[in-house]
Amino acid sequence: MPALSVRNLTMTFIERNLFTDVCFDVEYKDKVGFIGANGVGKTTLFKILNGEISPVSGTISFGKSIKIGYMEQHVLNDPNVNIYDELLSVFNYLKIMEGEIAAVTSEIENGAAGLDKLVEKQTGLIEKYENLGGLTYKSRTRSALLGLGFSESEIEMPVGNLSGGQRSKLCLAKLLLSQSNLLLLDEPTNHLDINSINWLEGFLKDFKGAMIIISHDRYFLDRVTNKTIELEHNRTMCYKGSYSEFIRKKEAYNESLKNKYENDIKEIKRIEGIVEQQKRWGRERNIIAAESKQKEADRIKAKLVTPDSELETMRINFKPKCESGNDVLICRGLSKSFDEKKLFKNVDIHIKKGERVFILGSNGCGKTTLFRILTGKCPQDSGEYDYGANVTPGYFDQLQQNLDLSKTAIDEVWDNFPNMTQTEIRSTLASFLFKGEEVFKPLSKMSGGERARISLLKLMLKGSNFLLLDEPTNHLDSSSREELEKTLKSYSGTLLVISHDRYFINKLADRILVLTPDGVKEYLGNYDYYSERIKAAGSENKKQISVPNKEKPQNNYFLQKQKQSEERKRKTKLKKAEDEILRLDNEIEKIQTEIASDEVTSDYEKLIELTGLLESLQKEQEAQYKIWEELSE
Repeated sequence: MPALSVRNLTMTFIERNLFTDVCFDVEYKDKVGFIGANGVGKTTLFKILNGEISPVSGTISFGKSIKIGYMEQHVLNDPNVNIYDELLSVFNYLKIMEGEIAAVTSEIENGAAGLDKLVEKQTGLIEKYENLGGLTYKSRTRSALLGLGFSESEIEMPVGNLSGGQRSKLCLAKLLLSQSNLLLLDEPTNHLDINSINWLEGFLKDFKGAMIIISHDRYFLDRVTNKTIELEHNRTMCYKGSYSEFIRKKEAYNESLKNKYENDIKEIKRIEGIVEQQKRWGRERNIIAAESKQKEADRIKAKLVTPDSELETMRINFKPKCESGNDVLICRGLSKSFDEKKLFKNVDIHIKKGERVFILGSNGCGKTTLFRILTGKCPQDSGEYDYGANVTPGYFDQLQQNLDLSKTAIDEVWDNFPNMTQTEIRSTLASFLFKGEEVFKPLSKMSGGERARISLLKLMLKGSNFLLLDEPTNHLDSSSREELEKTLKSYSGTLLVISHDRYFINKLADRILVLTPDGVKEYLGNYDYYSERIKAAGSENKKQISVPNKEKPQNNYFLQKQKQSEERKRKTKLKKAEDEILRLDNEIEKIQTEIASDEVTSDYEKLIELTGLLESLQKEQEAQYKIWEELSE
C-alpha cells in the first residue's frame, strides 16, 4: 500500500467547487511537487490531508506507520514565545507525560491507597517516557537550532523578532524533531535567501520519507521532486518527473489531445455529410447506409474528449515612454549602517542601457535598503549615485508600501493615472485578471498575489525605462511568473532586480552582482553560471588547502606528451559527439515527419507513443550537445 492514497476527493465552499474526484497516490519515498494557480485549493487539500477540515466526499488512506508533518505558511502564532520554547512545543506529549509522572510520584510520596498499582503505573510511565526520548529531547532541541544556524544568543529571541527566513528554518526544525515521515510543505522557500534554499534542498534530498510540496519555485521543484501533481480545472493530473519534465509532457499531451479532437471533429463532419447525402437519395439501401454511418459518427462523438481551455493569465506589456541615454546608473562608494550594524560599504555599480542585472545576497545584507537609497526613500551614509540622461526609474516594492490599502482596486489605479478614462482603467484591470465586481474589491482584503498584480499594473502604466524590481515574483503563481519573464525578456529598457527565484534569474540575467558588507562582486552570466563559479572557487580553495607547499618538479617532456594524449582523446570524443548529434538529428526528423502524417494524427495511441519517443531523442540530443559544448570549451 502507498504512503498516501487519495480517492474521489471533492471539496466545495458555499457555491464554489474547488475540486472534484481528485485521485492520486504517494509512495513512501516520493517527493511530489504540487502545483496550480493561486486560489485553486492546494492549501485546502493540505488541510484535508492533515485532518483540519473534512471534504464533501472521497476517501484518504495512509500507509502503515505514517506520521504527517505539516509546515504551514504562517505556523508560528505567538510572537512573544522565544525560539527555544517554540521548538520545544513539538514535544508537548513528553511534557504531558512529565506531569503524569510527577502526579503519580506525589501520590506515592503522600502514601495514597493502592501503592503497588501506583508504583507499577509509575514504572510503566517512566519506561515509556525514556523510550520516546524524554531524557534527551531538550538537548536535541538545542542541537537542532544550532545546526540550523541559530546562535546561542538567538535561541532566547522572541519569535516575533525573527526574519522570514529564520521563521521558515524554525518551522523546518519543528518538522525535523517531530519525526514525521510524510511532510506537507506549503511554500517552504518563501522569504528564504538563496543560501537557505540551497540548505533546504540538501535536507529534502536526504530526507528518507515522503513529501508533498506546494511551491511556485520552479528551480527548487526541479532540484527536489520526482513526481508532479497539477490541480487545474477542478481536478488533478499526475506526471512522473520534475517541474520542467511536467511542462514538456503536459504540452505534448495537450497538443496530441487537441490534434485528436480536431481530427475527430473533421471525421464527424465528413460522416454526417455522407449521412445527409444518403438521406437525400432516399432509397432503402441509402437509408440503411445512412443509419450505419450515423452510428459510426455517434461512436466517435461518445469518445470525443474536448481539450480544456487554457487558464487565463496576466497580460503585461512594459513599454518605455522614452529612451534613456547609454549610462543608466552609476554608484560610487555607497555605504549604509543602522546604529552599529554595518550593512554595506564601497558599493560601486555601473549599469548600461538594455542590461538585465540581478542583485543577490543573504537576507539582511541590505539589498532592499540599497533600492530605497536609489529611489530616494532612504539616505546613504556616504558615496553618491547618478542616473543618466532621460532615465525614468520605476520601483516595484516587495512590501507593497506604495499601495493605499483603504482604496479599491479601481480607485488605486485611477487616482494614480487620473487622465485615463474609466473604460481604459477597467480594460487594464481586466488584463491583470480583475474583472466585473472584482475592480471594487478593497486592497486591504486582497491576497499578496492580487496586490502584487496591482503594483505591476501601476508600474506598467508608468512607462519607465529603468525598472528596479524587488522580489517581483513573490506571491505570483507559476503561470504569472512565466508571463512576467516573457514580457521582461522583450522589454527594451533596463532592469535591476533583487530576486531569490533562480529559475527567473536564469531566464533573464546577463549579469549578477552579489552584495557583501565590503561592496559588490560581479559575475557575467545567469544563475547557473554564478553557481558554477562559486563551486569552482570552493573546489580551488580546497585544493590549495590540501596541496603540500613543496611539489616534486615533473619532467617537461612527460608533461608535453601527457597534454598531447589528452588533446587526442578530447578530439576523438568531440568527433563522436558530433556524429551522435547528426544521427539523432536524422532520427528526430523522421519521427517529426511521421507525427505530421495523416495516418498518425488520427491515431491517438500512436501519436502519444511517437511523442514520447521524440521527447526521449530530444533529451538524448541535449545531453550530447552538452558534452560537445564542454569538449569544445
